[in-house]
Amino acid sequence: MKIRLSFMGRSYLHGRGLPDELELPDTAHLDDALERLAQHGAEGQPLPPSCLVAVSGKHLGTLAAHENRPLSEGDELLLIAPVAGG
Repeated sequence: MKIRLSFMGRSYLHGRGLPDELELPDTAHLDDALERLAQHGAEGQPLPPSCLVAVSGKHLGTLAAHENRPLSEGDELLLIAPVAGG
């Protein structure tokens, strides 16, 4: 199956090198996609564990603590990097 990937937030350097799309087995879960993404990230710039994770509009938690739900063809995986400031 193919899923789309979007990365947003202030830490754009963390998203450098991430693909727009992932090809995964039909039985893949969110953790499978995140593991694959870890292989594509920018050298020395792992995705922050506080990134928010959503699949097809449903917020599932953060990279550090999320619901590991099954994925479906055409799902969109959205990672939102934390933004700080005042």
